[in-house]
Amino acid sequence: MKPNFAQMSTKELRAYVLAHREDIEALEILFSRRTPDSEAIIYPSMFTENGQPIEENIGIIEEAITSFSFANAQRVQQEKNNQD
Repeated sequence: MKPNFAQMSTKELRAYVLAHREDIEALEILFSRRTPDSEAIIYPSMFTENGQPIEENIGIIEEAITSFSFANAQRVQQEKNNQD
């Protein structure tokens, strides 16, 4: 008997899908919960049409990558602290 996917949290459903990769129904429900546009960040092009770098835009993207990496490292550290 399959669990009630509608009652599962996204975290629980993700764990279920990882354990039951052949369950297409669960995978489709997990995908339907995703709202990619609300999470997407559109960055400016790093190069002109002629292939010339746009230094200002490269700086914006480098800053975003650094910020993301720092936030991810903090999240990982917090998860480790919570496991102790």
